[in-house]
Amino acid sequence: MLEYRPLGRTGLSVSSISLGTMTFGQQNTEAEGHAQLDRARDVGINLIDTAEMYSIPPRPETQGSTERIIGTWLKSRGGRDKVILATKVSGRTDNTWLREGGARTRLDAKNIAYAIDGSLKRLQTDYVDLYQLHWPDRAVPLFGQPSAGGPPTTGDGPEVPIEETLGALADLVTAGKVRHVGLSNETPWGVHRFLRAAETGGGPRVASVQNAYNLINREYEVGLAEFAAREDVGLLAYSPLAQGYLTGKYLDGARPAGARTTLFDRGQRYQKPGVDAAIKAYMALAADLGLTAVQLAQAWVTSRPFVTSNIIGATSMAQLEETLATLDVVITPQIEAKVNALFQLHGSPAP
Repeated sequence: MLEYRPLGRTGLSVSSISLGTMTFGQQNTEAEGHAQLDRARDVGINLIDTAEMYSIPPRPETQGSTERIIGTWLKSRGGRDKVILATKVSGRTDNTWLREGGARTRLDAKNIAYAIDGSLKRLQTDYVDLYQLHWPDRAVPLFGQPSAGGPPTTGDGPEVPIEETLGALADLVTAGKVRHVGLSNETPWGVHRFLRAAETGGGPRVASVQNAYNLINREYEVGLAEFAAREDVGLLAYSPLAQGYLTGKYLDGARPAGARTTLFDRGQRYQKPGVDAAIKAYMALAADLGLTAVQLAQAWVTSRPFVTSNIIGATSMAQLEETLATLDVVITPQIEAKVNALFQLHGSPAP
């Protein structure tokens, strides 16, 4: 069943499953996006996640389309106070089309102020409940890229200090444009530094971290998961199905028509040695348990004690309904032991 869990120390409670929307504007039309949002609200999902960069893949001509679709839904349906709306500001990138005049994005005051005003206009709201840094300003391994080892360097000008970024977010909170803040694609060092900056009066305390987490990527458990128990900074888990790879539809190089990797060729994070073998093992376990691969993968993520909310995504109502049905799946200690036995063999082949 759907649960409601604390969002850090904000006083807000969010649904244990939340709706990710990055397909709205490319793979999904406005009408389809509205239908998903209606269904999510009907079942009690109250957390909607988006970003200024969406839809995905990022393109100048579709940038902001997801927020615009959510905005027209909010305007037509009302009930803004019943929705916990989360969006993100882009980190350091060369996507110059995100900013006026073609400037490169940085997590400084100017960029953050420009980004939030654009998001609020597209979302047709005066505030967002959770404003997240989509990825750090620092040079860190992102989206499955390996670490080069040694001290990270940006190679593209000086880093924006965390204190400066947090101060810019504090200004948005003071202005009433943002209620709470969070991180995304962050490391244990980054979370620690943001918390320390907040403790010394540098700005608002981060409420959450949005990182990838699934059966073939359990890296979050090392270093980051402890923050949920000790600091009340839980995980908003994205890619619970590993961009669809955990369904098995891409096994042995298959590319089904209309699937994301088939359309956009952006699944390299999950095209690594050992991935297919791990997926086949989890699919076999699911079958032995009388579950589908989707049920096992989604229920695993939702059940983890450090997960605040499992961000699901769908390109069809059938996919959405299949994921909603996983709310009835219980990960028992026996199932957990079986999953962990496979993890000992396969590890995290797609970090």
